[in-house]
Amino acid sequence: LKIDLERRSVGQNPELRALLDRDALSQDEKDQVLHGLDQFFQELKTTKGYQTRDLIVLHPAIPGLDDILGKFERCHTHDDDEVRYIVAGEGVFGFVRPDGSQVELTVTAEDYINVPADTEHWFYMTPEKKIKAVRYFTGTDGWTPNYTGTEIRLGA
Repeated sequence: LKIDLERRSVGQNPELRALLDRDALSQDEKDQVLHGLDQFFQELKTTKGYQTRDLIVLHPAIPGLDDILGKFERCHTHDDDEVRYIVAGEGVFGFVRPDGSQVELTVTAEDYINVPADTEHWFYMTPEKKIKAVRYFTGTDGWTPNYTGTEIRLGA
């Protein structure tokens, strides 16, 4: 599938670690987390051409969480790579292999994953329903899910 998966430490900064341990974060606190991870972002800008990033924070108290997650729990592709750096929590990516078989991969804190464009996949949360992930972008296009209609036979 040519998926890039790496382990990347978030470091030992106590302020950053304290923020990552909380469920909800204000926009200022999200910005603090992103700033605390700037060294990795600068590396990705140089090596992979990423221009922007944001931090998604999902937890059970978010209104409409199930509706938000429902968009990703169906098989889809993207026109661009889907790049995530999981900094807290966990979730599950599922993939359709070229032969039609399916496989799942649980991503946890300090996992960096790059799902290549046009890779048929889905995503769902583990029962805890908590995740913080930095998303990296080369531009603003290509992030709309293109639903494929493939039936998921695993997990979710």
